[in-house]
Order: sequence, then C-alpha cells, then structure tokens
Amino acid sequence: MTRVVLASGNRGKLKEMQQVLSDTGFELMLQTDFDIVDAEETGKSFVENALIKARHASAATGLPALADDSGLCVSALQGAPGIYSARYSGADASDASNNEKLLRALTDVSDRSATFVCVLAYVRHADDPLPLIFQGLWRGEILAEGRGDNGFGYDPLFYVPELACSSAELPSEIKNQHSHRGRALALFLEQWRQNPSLFS
Repeated sequence: MTRVVLASGNRGKLKEMQQVLSDTGFELMLQTDFDIVDAEETGKSFVENALIKARHASAATGLPALADDSGLCVSALQGAPGIYSARYSGADASDASNNEKLLRALTDVSDRSATFVCVLAYVRHADDPLPLIFQGLWRGEILAEGRGDNGFGYDPLFYVPELACSSAELPSEIKNQHSHRGRALALFLEQWRQNPSLFS
C-alpha cells in the first residue's frame, strides 16, 4: 500500500477518489490529517494551481501527493469564473452567491454553453520534474434557474444535454461516471494500469 496525500480537507472528495482508486494500492489521506494549511493558489490556470497544491502537500509530508483544481468555464464570459469558481462572488462567497452572480452575468445572453474542468496533478515528491497531469472536461449549458438538490457549487445550474437533466438532479454514482472529476480519475486509473512504475 502506497500512502498518498490528497491536497484537500474535503472528506467527501477523499471518499469519492478512494472508491475509484481502490484497486491501485494507493491509500489516500487528507492533508488536514497532517495539519497542513492550504497552499496559496497563485497560478493562472487549473494546471498551475493543481501543481502548486500537490507540491505543497508533498513538501510538508515527504509523501507523494495528489491534488485537483476544478471549476466552471462559461463560453460567453471568456472562460469565467474559471480558476476563481469557488470565490467568484468574493472572499466570503457561498454556492448561492456564486450562482446568483453567474445568472446575473448571463442575463439576456443566448450562448449558455459551459464546461466543467478538473485537472489532477500527481507528484512523487515535492520537486518532481515529471508530474503526471490528467484533465477531465464535462460540457453542458447554464440553466436560467437551478434544478435539483444533489451535488454542490454550480451543479443546479449545469444542464447536461445527453442526460436531459442538471448535474444536481443526478444520483452521485451516475454523476461520478460522467463528471469532469470522474473523467480525470478514469484517465489516472488508465495510466496507472498501463504503467504503474510512473507513480513510484
């Protein structure tokens, strides 16, 4: 069993990732279990921020680390909220205030296309010169009002045409099969199965 630090304090995310990676031999642990504070996300892209978080967690523990950086990119807003998705409406942002701001920004806008993005970064050590990067994309549209009670963040506003519902209307097991994070984790798992030596 290889211990890997997940650069997060979110136990729901830990459970979700551990389920997908259960047969890889990785034992994921939250960085908060090591009393590690969050890294300052100073990058300009999802890739940069995921790497910053992974290297930060690895440096603090001496263990391999896995980090993800996720967000929503709306075409009509030139990719906003993007890397600022979690704090789109300000430093004290909530899901509700972020969704309200997004809907205001799209008032009278006909192009509602959007993409959920997840970038996973895996480093074997803090100075790893060859980090492994996996990107998952989930394309959809922004609804005029929220639908559904599952999920979090922008899920109630994110309509998935091929499933004919919002992300927040999907059971978690179905969402995990289709979501941006699910797709990034699938690529991680595929790479591990093909060449596990890259991870050690």
